[in-house]
Amino acid sequence: MERAEDLQRMLRDIEREVNYTRSYIHYDRFTDEVMAAMAAIPRHKFVPKEMQAYAYDNGPLAIGHGQTISQPYIVALMTQMLEVDRESRVLEIGTGSGYQTAVLSQIVEKVYSIEIVEALAEISRNRLEQLGYKNVETRCSDGYLGWPEYAPYDGIIVTAAADEVPQLLIDQLKPGARLVIPARGGFMGQELLLVKKDLEGDVVTESVLPVAFVPLVHGR
Repeated sequence: MERAEDLQRMLRDIEREVNYTRSYIHYDRFTDEVMAAMAAIPRHKFVPKEMQAYAYDNGPLAIGHGQTISQPYIVALMTQMLEVDRESRVLEIGTGSGYQTAVLSQIVEKVYSIEIVEALAEISRNRLEQLGYKNVETRCSDGYLGWPEYAPYDGIIVTAAADEVPQLLIDQLKPGARLVIPARGGFMGQELLLVKKDLEGDVVTESVLPVAFVPLVHGR
């Protein structure tokens, strides 16, 4: 694979970060499926040309329009937290570059992804098509509203920080499924939340880790 050494360095960085944060995230390691998905995606093809030298560093990068591609460790962590499988259908809020979308596509049956920034929605849709990710469907709309036509979902992932967990997304989550979302709160200003809906429809929310995400745009 192109840039294989850089990719292996990124995977080692993710494993080290898991070890550093294990007391927060309660995972000793990520599953083989998650790590294989991270290994399968050429991250340098999801960033602007001027950022490609840094594509496999374990940090976020600007992708234009005031948005970022998330740190590889965070992408892997949020994917792990969903605990989905090959029969799952997942809703992603915030397509961005399409990188998280592509990672999810390696693990689940179908990814439905929403991006509110029209220019980014077009770029990521074209990129995902050109790179051959066929089990992905995208749309440009307000992620706070979700995508009710295909609900309920086996998992929902939000890649920008909300003021609070949108109730419409909770409503579109299948009983027994998980929603992963950064939101305002915590001692650093944002926290990564795990929202679990049990089989009776009751919801429990856990704070996992302090994080820093761009804001989730609403109502544009």
